[in-house]
Amino acid sequence: MKASDPIAGAMQSAVEAGVFPGAVLLVRLQGAIRYHRAFGLTASVPLPEPAHRDTIYDLASLTKPLATATAVLCLVQDGSLSLDRTVQDCLPELQGCPVGRATIAHLLTHSSGLPAWRPFYERVADQDKLQPGFLGSPAAKAYVLQLIGEEELLAPIGAQAVYSDLGFMLLGLLVERLTGRSLAAVVRERIYGPIKAEPLSFVPTEGAPPAFAASAIAPTEDDPWRGRMLRGEVHDENAYALGGVAGHAGLFGTAAAVLAVSGCWLDAVTGKPSLLRADLAQRSTSRQEIVSRSSWGLGWDSPSPPSSSGTKFSPRSFGHLGYTGTSLWVDPERELEVVLLSNRVHPTRKNEKIREFRPLIHDVIYKELIG
Repeated sequence: MKASDPIAGAMQSAVEAGVFPGAVLLVRLQGAIRYHRAFGLTASVPLPEPAHRDTIYDLASLTKPLATATAVLCLVQDGSLSLDRTVQDCLPELQGCPVGRATIAHLLTHSSGLPAWRPFYERVADQDKLQPGFLGSPAAKAYVLQLIGEEELLAPIGAQAVYSDLGFMLLGLLVERLTGRSLAAVVRERIYGPIKAEPLSFVPTEGAPPAFAASAIAPTEDDPWRGRMLRGEVHDENAYALGGVAGHAGLFGTAAAVLAVSGCWLDAVTGKPSLLRADLAQRSTSRQEIVSRSSWGLGWDSPSPPSSSGTKFSPRSFGHLGYTGTSLWVDPERELEVVLLSNRVHPTRKNEKIREFRPLIHDVIYKELIG
């Protein structure tokens, strides 16, 4: 296998080396599917289960570009939101807070000054002990909004790029405030439904949609906080505390569903018919000048050596990673899209081998399919 199919050889070697228990790799080149295979196991404990091409994965931070940034872009092109609008203008509760004067563009480019992460879920869980049912409720969202507003900034607004879950939590709450709908409903009705990106959905903590049978979802971690193996519920603790629907994490889907959204963005960037406006998509996937030498566009990252996209993707490429072991990279110059979905956090997150594997597999794919 390794001699005749270097891509399969690299993927199988990753399984054998414990990079992940299993994974699904989907590659499209100039509109044609060139590779779509599953490798290894969906679950390794308590019993081994083989991975399939239609296995549903917890997409983790792929939620940021595939759901939140895409929803924000739709609001911008509708004229109901401006990238220069301030957070406190959209969320009046943050009037006078440190992050209040940051703009939507600052949040999308991770330049608001907010820290990367805070264990808000612990505070929410403590409150849930006093008020059973608080966790995942609208009151929990209001509480987290308050906590973010109380955060001191790590740097002045616009001075530094710090990848921040907190900024995208704000964006998710902001989309819900402006639309009067849940983020899950907004992306389903405005984006995923029209382009037939299925199955691709958030999984609320109160119960999964019927399309998400637990057996079809790859498990993630044997979570010490929740005291169980997670399957069919979001791995990210803060997203769980917010009810499973959040701007920074919570999306679940198959590789084919991720590719549908990827194609929507690629079509817009290359000037083809798309739900997204070409000029806004091109701006979103390009490096912004808010912070000097930052690799961030508006919700999307770009290759910055050493890059998880390897050494071959063009500077115009855009992509994102997910903590659970997921990634999407798109090179518009070659019209190359690579979706890699895995559950490398199964059964424990104490496994960082994917850091070295990601650039390797992208280089192998580029060499084999493009040369």
